[in-house]
Amino acid sequence: MSAASCLLTEDQFLCSICLDVFTDPVSIPCGHNFCKDCITEYWNINVQCRCPVCKRRFNMRPELQINTFISEMAAQFRQSAQQKTSSSSSEQQVVKPEVHQMIQKRRLKIQEIKASVQLSNKDADREIAEGVQVFTALKESVERGQAELIKTIKEKQRTTEKQAEDLIKELEQEISDLNKRSSEVEQLSQSEDHLHLHLLQTFPFLNTGSSIKDLTEVSIRPSSYEGAVVRAVAQLEEKLSKQMKKLFEAELKRVQQFADPHIILCKSQQSNNCRCSLSIKNFTSGKFYFDVLIKNLSTWTLGVSRKSNIEREIMLSPQSGYWIVCASQLGECYAAADPPVRLSLRSQPEKVGVFVDYEQGLVSFYDADTAAPIYSFTGCSFTEKLFPFFSSCPNDGAACCIYLASIR
Repeated sequence: MSAASCLLTEDQFLCSICLDVFTDPVSIPCGHNFCKDCITEYWNINVQCRCPVCKRRFNMRPELQINTFISEMAAQFRQSAQQKTSSSSSEQQVVKPEVHQMIQKRRLKIQEIKASVQLSNKDADREIAEGVQVFTALKESVERGQAELIKTIKEKQRTTEKQAEDLIKELEQEISDLNKRSSEVEQLSQSEDHLHLHLLQTFPFLNTGSSIKDLTEVSIRPSSYEGAVVRAVAQLEEKLSKQMKKLFEAELKRVQQFADPHIILCKSQQSNNCRCSLSIKNFTSGKFYFDVLIKNLSTWTLGVSRKSNIEREIMLSPQSGYWIVCASQLGECYAAADPPVRLSLRSQPEKVGVFVDYEQGLVSFYDADTAAPIYSFTGCSFTEKLFPFFSSCPNDGAACCIYLASIR
């Protein structure tokens, strides 16, 4: 055994997973050997069993076969290693914990990645379920609105048809009565009764029958359908607006969960009706939310910046590191996007909320009172610190408004 062990290299006594001398070595069907604990844990982590060396896949977890030969050789190798110089032993004692630490870090990273994927899948499933529920409700609302519109129009149509049918029946009855009277008059006119003939000539109204209604002047007006579609769409819009409001409120509550109490816009200066506030706290990852009261302010600039102060000599835009919305003295609101966007708001917000997802590159603005979304910057690439800020200085807003003047 001792002679045989001398013919083997050190690498042949190392497990390819832990990179250490075999402990309880076992063989798998492809012929490769590993520590029993190493291969067991490796297969516990991976969904499908496969060899870490040759990548051969196994439909079922193979039964581990104890390799007594490798076990004996590894034991002799350990004895030989222990007889090495103290310096070599010291080096091994240093390297071994470092290798184990590296392995452990990578295993933890694998677990972290898998947990992240599971969380992402869970969030995706929840979002899909909510989306299906919302769009199903919207679809049902549209279908109900369409059915009610068709029902209303058809009821009007049936009413018109009924009126026409009744009038036609009366007219046909009059025609029948007139034909009957006409026959009677004709018979009298041919009679030798001179008295009756004299009456017919003296009172011609007897020829037509004075008791018969004259419906020839009656007309049927077609039902008016103008505005029916518009009214139906308006009612649908009202229902959709209510549902959208519920969605907006739910979305705002969700992002407000990331409100950071440590976001304090505290570097506040005021002179000549100018206030500028910047947050001491900055962010390099994660999600956060904050809101600012802008009631009774004619001009304001609000958002996040990768710089801790507003540089008035540059145009405020994503290219220069600013993701903002602003309002001019004329009451117009803008988003400093690329290209710039004028915001059509139903009403001027009194409080604006800002939500940032650093990893997703998202900056969203909300009317914090009505929960209505104002604007979102998407697909941003954040690589530096982000600072929340707010300013009501006309000079600060001027840089943004000048930049956006081209869209007026």
